[in-house]
Amino acid sequence: MPALHDLAANSYGGDEAGLICGYLFDAAAPEPVRAIDSAQAAAWLDAAAPSSPESAFLWLHFNLSHAQAERWLLRHARLSDTFYETLHEGLPSTRIERADDSLIAVINDVHFEFSFEPSDISTLWISVGPRLVVTARTKPLRSVDALRTAVKAGDAPRSSTELLEHLLRAQADVLVKIVRGVTSRIDRIEDELLAGRLDHKRARLGVLRRLLVRLQRLLAPEPAALFRLLQGPPAWMAEPDAQELRGSTEEFSVVLRDMQALQERIKLLQEEIAANVNEDNNRSLFVLTVVTVLALPINILAGLFGMNVGGIPLAEHKHGFWIVVAIVASFTAVAAWAAFRKKR
Repeated sequence: MPALHDLAANSYGGDEAGLICGYLFDAAAPEPVRAIDSAQAAAWLDAAAPSSPESAFLWLHFNLSHAQAERWLLRHARLSDTFYETLHEGLPSTRIERADDSLIAVINDVHFEFSFEPSDISTLWISVGPRLVVTARTKPLRSVDALRTAVKAGDAPRSSTELLEHLLRAQADVLVKIVRGVTSRIDRIEDELLAGRLDHKRARLGVLRRLLVRLQRLLAPEPAALFRLLQGPPAWMAEPDAQELRGSTEEFSVVLRDMQALQERIKLLQEEIAANVNEDNNRSLFVLTVVTVLALPINILAGLFGMNVGGIPLAEHKHGFWIVVAIVASFTAVAAWAAFRKKR
């Protein structure tokens, strides 16, 4: 399938309509998966779709940063008004709902160039119908790219619902890799902590925890939303496809629980680091207190003898200096004994 690979690679940045990639799936055709451009997709939607086999459906993936993407969809795709409303809402909260005879989903995914930063998360908008699946994003996302790579390799879903299920499983696989990456980083930080090398691990743990918290907040509603949807699926959704979607929901829930466990582990490490820092601060404060206490007698005597008033004792005594030194040493020894006795 060299032609399919070349076309998909050339259109990755989006063609004149903002289409990143388009695929026509037809299990009854000699070529079950065929890459198409925006002109071919428009022709299929405008004319060929009504006469095409029931098993045929189209997947179009758009770059919403392209000015023509939404215009093309309005002109050719005939999607539900709910889909366009979600595009302009600006709310990244995850949800999956029915709109007319289609499914509208707003899910969150990590950027293709993910660097374990909380800001590396963006939204993917999805419309799923019996004959057309539209996905749209503003920045390259990992899950969609993984699905696109699988399709290029010959993976041909039998229905639009199965394509959605493949996308959700790809999203779960990406999350699993993130969890493994975070776990590896936490293991290294824990090893350094046990070795006594604090360095800047509190800041590093804080970044990882913020990432997990944001992922948890954005992705946690997804399994529940899909579960509610599957209580009353559209008429065109086959029961085997609904069962597969339920399975992907369970896998996603397991990953979310692993992320929750990682957050608790990070919290415990942060508390242990904070305890170590407090212990070091207490030790430094004790040393500072001891030095202050030891210097107190000589500071008091120096202040008294430095007033330059009449009647200063031992001023004419030939051994006055050594007597004062003995007094200071005695008081310093008593103060040191009291300080270390309290420490013990």
